[in-house]
Amino acid sequence: MKTTQQEDFWSGEFGQHYTDRNTRDRLEWDEFYQQNWGLTKSEMNARFTEGWSANTRILEVGCNTGMQLRGLQDAGFENLYGIELQSYAVEKAKQTTQHINIIQGSGFELPFRDGFFDVVCTNGVLIHIAPDDLPKIMDEMVRCSGRYIWGFEYYSPELKAIPYRGNEGFLWKADYAALFQQRHPSLRLVKQELYPYINAAESGNVDYMYLLEKTA
Repeated sequence: MKTTQQEDFWSGEFGQHYTDRNTRDRLEWDEFYQQNWGLTKSEMNARFTEGWSANTRILEVGCNTGMQLRGLQDAGFENLYGIELQSYAVEKAKQTTQHINIIQGSGFELPFRDGFFDVVCTNGVLIHIAPDDLPKIMDEMVRCSGRYIWGFEYYSPELKAIPYRGNEGFLWKADYAALFQQRHPSLRLVKQELYPYINAAESGNVDYMYLLEKTA
């Protein structure tokens, strides 16, 4: 399968620097979210996973070194999978995770059967997919999910391109839950919460978490 410009970018040297810059241990991971949004990622996750059983089968698309999956594991989830484009991040994940199934691959071609997972999720991944390519990854996520699509992404009411560390064409913000529903009208919005950055008055930046459920 032909790779996109964004896949080439993130699987190369820039992506490795990103991984090194953003790899944190469990305590640092929660502290990072606390400092930037006023809540830990564990607290955010708990608001959306309440009532899910320990054996809920969860796939994270673009899991990098598996920090989110480790957080879910610490919350009691036992059936965790990740797929990550960057081989460097996958190798680091293997050094820092146990009993989590992380493989190298593309979100555009998930190597799993239809409906294999209860939940398919992303965390800061769709923001790096070119708008023209979003339908492909969204279709794959919906195909592999038996019930939920769960996301944590950079939010804007309208799709907007923004520069990323001096590079153009590698970061967008949007209402990704709405884009999922436009593409797949049978998805029902179960819950969403906006998380403004603590410095949002200056930056205007907002992230959000959303949960969609398949109804057909």
